[in-house]
Amino acid sequence: MKSDFPTCRFCGGVHLRSFVDLGIMPLANSYVRPEARDQPEARYPLHARVCEACLLVQVEEAVLPEAIFSDYAYFSSISAGWVAQAKRFAEAQIRTLGLGPASRVVEIASNDGYLLQHFVAQGVPVLGVEPAANIAKVANEKGIATDVSFFGRDTARRLVAAGHQADLVVANNVLAHVPDLDDFVGGLALVLKPGGRLSLEFPHLLNLMAGRQFDTIYHEHLCYFSAGFIVRLLAAHDLSIAEVECLATHGGSLRITACHKGWAPAQTPASLADILAGEHAAGLDRIEGYGGFAARVAETCTALRQWLAEARAMGRTVAAYGAAAKGNTLLNACGMTSTDIICVADMSPHKQGLLLPGSHIPIVSPEALIASAPDDVLILPWNLSAEIAGILAPLRKAGTRLVIPVPMPHALGPQRIGEGGA
Repeated sequence: MKSDFPTCRFCGGVHLRSFVDLGIMPLANSYVRPEARDQPEARYPLHARVCEACLLVQVEEAVLPEAIFSDYAYFSSISAGWVAQAKRFAEAQIRTLGLGPASRVVEIASNDGYLLQHFVAQGVPVLGVEPAANIAKVANEKGIATDVSFFGRDTARRLVAAGHQADLVVANNVLAHVPDLDDFVGGLALVLKPGGRLSLEFPHLLNLMAGRQFDTIYHEHLCYFSAGFIVRLLAAHDLSIAEVECLATHGGSLRITACHKGWAPAQTPASLADILAGEHAAGLDRIEGYGGFAARVAETCTALRQWLAEARAMGRTVAAYGAAAKGNTLLNACGMTSTDIICVADMSPHKQGLLLPGSHIPIVSPEALIASAPDDVLILPWNLSAEIAGILAPLRKAGTRLVIPVPMPHALGPQRIGEGGA
């Protein structure tokens, strides 16, 4: 693998400035079998850089997408809150666009059908495109027609030839995973009908920086987007933004509705203008605005290590919840291991019994975590903290403290770190 990062994956620029270097670590979803605990793990640099020309924040591709996504461990339906949000999205799109039996919805990276099932329930024809064969199999078994493939222009042409050009194309939380943005967005433009709508959701770089959400940076997430960059990316494919919504998901995301240029509003939507103004105020439209993030990340990591050291010195047992990719970045960046954290609970039976990559913390069921009655639980998927707090209500009632790691470690509820414990 190359040790340098010669060119920007969007504009080809050769001047890329360091954004944050998180060190050498394993792939975030490369869970370890207990019998392989003592075997060496493949590790790769995780260094995010920003292009001085187009301002795209990006990490170097460590391994081919086929090595990550052909057999994948993340099933979207595990989160009840995520499925409920998907249902609300589907119902709103059906109403707004007047979708019915004569319409078609295509979702890229459709996972196990968590979203498309809600369109099917309303009689709207759908097609999912999902590269992970193990996950696509689950979707197909639920009656969600799913094409097993990586998406780009070639796949789009094949789908259009088969009659799958869509009134609504959904590509939520996939753009960050794409190594070739030009090919991917070019495919979206092809599979979208004239007059159709494209829905993109992605974590907003502005929130990542403001909230010190460095744990959302990992090898699978190749790019991190501002609204300003997305405007340029879509315009390169004659796509225009019709509307923007701010979402709470993933620590603060944007939902962008786009369309072919000839079907766009005559003026820039007010929602987009407001977000671009916010990015300008934060400096995201100039290279100088990206400085200082690494120092803020280092401050958070130091605070987390100090919290853990104080908890252990006081004899408190510490567990974690959520065997999520973001948690693996955080744990490995902070050097936390199974000697520090006794276990991590996860709802997914596909992860239970395995070890987290790098840290080798054992993954157990939520029931096993509750039975262990730890003094503190570090919530790794902090974007789902409300849902997780409900699951861990028995522990919380018994006095267990739930701790959120970013932007600085803090306890859920009125108690603060340093009050009544470490």
